[in-house]
Amino acid sequence: MALSIVRTPDGERRVAPAQAMDRGSERPGPSVEKPSGTLLVDRVTHQDVPAICGLYKKVWDPAPPGVPVELVKALQPTPLEFTSWMGGVTYFAARRDGRLVGVIGCEFHHGSCRLVHLAVDPEIRRQGVATALVGAAADWAKKANAASVWVDTLDALSPAVALFPRLGFTLVGALHRHEWGKDVTLFERVL
Repeated sequence: MALSIVRTPDGERRVAPAQAMDRGSERPGPSVEKPSGTLLVDRVTHQDVPAICGLYKKVWDPAPPGVPVELVKALQPTPLEFTSWMGGVTYFAARRDGRLVGVIGCEFHHGSCRLVHLAVDPEIRRQGVATALVGAAADWAKKANAASVWVDTLDALSPAVALFPRLGFTLVGALHRHEWGKDVTLFERVL
């Protein structure tokens, strides 16, 4: 299902089903011209893999300060590596004007959903892309009867650490020197 960011009369952003699909014959639905700048979120297909790998390279090259080189390398998969990541994980992509600008994965374990591999094009950060992706993932988890959605992030990634509380997540813990000697913060949102 494709989702779109809409504004309510009071100015709040919400994720809502899109009126049309922009993926041509891949998916059913009438073809309707979208206004410029519309953000659509839908499930990833194998045709998206090269663009997703390009997005991860753009996001992680150069490495943000304080992020271990090993992590940066691990988060720039080849198409074959990303295809293996897709096993057991449902990925969503955000597109603006047909261009892939963000991605997130949903991984289910024991009745909860872990968010993985969130990335947003650096050129359009702070424009609601991460909010839309996390919203789509949380909706997906809720429909799958998950009790909660959780995410872990390196403390060095301060924008991510700041994002999740704004999206209704609660700080639930920390793992010290957990990933390549760096601290990780855990956030959860009960559904």
